[in-house]
Amino acid sequence: MPDSTARLPQLPLLAGRSVALVHEWFGATGGSEAVFLAIADLLPQAERLVLWADEGVDTERLRLSQSWMANTPLIKSKALALPAMPLVWRTLSNHKFDVVISSSHAFAHTVKLGDPADTRHLSYIHSPARYVWSPDFDGRGSHPALKVPRKVLQKADIRLSRHVHAYAANSREVQGRIQRFWNRDSVVINPPVDVPYFASAPAQDQYQSREYLLGIGRWIPYKNFDLMIEIAEAAGLPLVIAGSGPEEERLRQLAAGKRVPIHFEVRPERDRLRQLYWGARALLFPAHEDFGIIPVEAQACGTPVLGLRRGGLLETVVDGETGFLLDSLEPGPYAQAIRRLPELDPNRIRWHANAFSGDRFADRMARWIDEAAR
Repeated sequence: MPDSTARLPQLPLLAGRSVALVHEWFGATGGSEAVFLAIADLLPQAERLVLWADEGVDTERLRLSQSWMANTPLIKSKALALPAMPLVWRTLSNHKFDVVISSSHAFAHTVKLGDPADTRHLSYIHSPARYVWSPDFDGRGSHPALKVPRKVLQKADIRLSRHVHAYAANSREVQGRIQRFWNRDSVVINPPVDVPYFASAPAQDQYQSREYLLGIGRWIPYKNFDLMIEIAEAAGLPLVIAGSGPEEERLRQLAAGKRVPIHFEVRPERDRLRQLYWGARALLFPAHEDFGIIPVEAQACGTPVLGLRRGGLLETVVDGETGFLLDSLEPGPYAQAIRRLPELDPNRIRWHANAFSGDRFADRMARWIDEAAR
């Protein structure tokens, strides 16, 4: 059912109160950045603080204030910058606000911009820092520079975040980690997805023949793009891989030896991405993600998802109705599931995506802030 919830332009409760929105590093494109900007839409009067912004980010237009870390070589390596982040956040403590809302996937929730007796600190968690708490999820967390300080950082993460009054998690998966790692309760507010945009593609895009499989994301090991190539080979179907990342050369070499056509789309524009979704027979997503916005975008286009029965996909995909979830990291079961795709109704798939719309996020986030900021 389409979400008819009215979007709140501003929260009356916070009118007249000083507000800071805090985010880690700000990349040119990313799900956490989209969440941060969606929260900012609800609080246009808030000051926006980030550690640094990547090259190409229009900081003036987005009204982003960067920390002194932006002027150091540390920004060239997030893994190396991580141990310094709690210290950097604390150096901003000369700023005082009535309400602080952090958007955190590392240490942003440790920022302290006022005495807890006077400042309400709310934190939206994309994940407790994977580099620190879950390095097995992502090979980037195994950087040698983090091996020794990881335990120290875990203790600091807990100690420096005791002032947080309320947590929200982007998924049940992350809610469980917040409880397991920090022993804190949280509410679940799924990230916003621009469902209307992806659902309203031009007619010529909507009536494509859906002859290929699709993989989208950053080309890094834990996303399992090499497995997607093997799945396409086992299914005898073309594959389109869209995105960018350090694994590009290795993936191209792997693809060159396959019988099926494999096409790489490097950093496609948004309109092209929507076109790719609508032309795909299925989105391949055999990765353990915290939430995963890409599978929701695909479903908004009526495209089913074949993914791993873990993490965020347990919330975003209805197994047997909007896609198929599997317990395997072998290509065979996915190839078998591809043969079952005609069982799925594209209209049901598109309808399901509405549960993750931007309006739904805005309403739930506004209600949470309204209650937690009192």
